[in-house]
Formats: sequence, C-alpha cells, structure tokens
Amino acid sequence: MADFEKAYTVIAAHEGGYVNDVNDRGGETYKGISRRFHPDWIGWRRIDAAKRGSGFPNNLSSDVDVDNAVKRFYKKQYWDKFSGDTLRDQQVATELFDVGVNMGVRRAVRFLQDSLNLLNRNEQAYADISADGVFGPVTAGVLRTYLRQERHPRYLLRLMNILQGDLYVAAMRAHPPQEKFARGWLSRT
Repeated sequence: MADFEKAYTVIAAHEGGYVNDVNDRGGETYKGISRRFHPDWIGWRRIDAAKRGSGFPNNLSSDVDVDNAVKRFYKKQYWDKFSGDTLRDQQVATELFDVGVNMGVRRAVRFLQDSLNLLNRNEQAYADISADGVFGPVTAGVLRTYLRQERHPRYLLRLMNILQGDLYVAAMRAHPPQEKFARGWLSRT
C-alpha cells in the first residue's frame, strides 16, 4: 500500500517555506498552505506569533508544532480525499497527492480518470468511467484493473503529467505574470 510519509517528502520538497508573493494567487503561504484558501488553518496563529519574533521567517524552521500541523493538514485535506492509504502503487498515489496539492484533488482525480479512459484501448480493457473528479469505488476498481494489466503506471503517469502541463501552459498564456512560476510548476510534471 502507498505510504503518506513517502509522498509527503516529495510534496515538501516542492512547497518550500514561507512566501508572500503578490503574483501568487494563493497569496501568503506556508509550505504551500494558502492563507487565502485556508484562513482557518491552525498554523496561521503560530506563524503570526513568529512574525513578531526575531528572525522571521527563519524562526519557523524549528517549530515542530507548525510542521506537525502542516503534515496533518496535507493528510486530511489531500491524501485522505482519494484514499491514498488504500492505493497499491506509490507512484500513482504520490502523483495524485502532488497534483491535488497544486491544483486541487478533484482536478487530480479527473486527470487520473481521463488518463484511465484514454488507456483502455477503446474500452476493450475496461469501460470508460465518468471523469467527475470523485475518487470512489469505480475509479479505484478501474485503477486496480489498469495496474494489473499494465504492471507499471508509466503511461498513466505520463498522461496525467501531460494534462497537468497543459493546464500550466493555459494559465501562463491567460495571465503572463504567472510565467514566473513556470520552472516550479514544470518541476512537478
């Protein structure tokens, strides 16, 4: 079964520390958690207190309570939403987690569902599934079938990355200031 700690290590490498970039639609963030989208996250109180101390934001690096709050947040808000602990393939679980953190869980699951549909050999391997962004028993079953037949998720992961990359390109074309995030985004694909 997939391991949250292994997937979290990948996410933590992408998310960094404290950032408050005017061009970032998430606004003020800590390790990828946006205050704009998650204003009630428990860690914001400790971060606000750390701002009043000396050496901010470096003084956050030794705050074990904030680090634990970050992990709990990611597990509950992302990993558990697609039942990461039940997935048999670590690479697929980590990809869903990473895309979910960066673009939302529903979108990550839609990328998975669309990719599974594109890889079913015109429904000869298994029937198309609804690309509704909900990771339920049907999606889980089709994923298990795919992995049993293919034995390796390489094509599934590639298609998911193509869909992810296409969305990044569209975002940059629609809003050119977003280009400053291109290298970070592309490191995730």
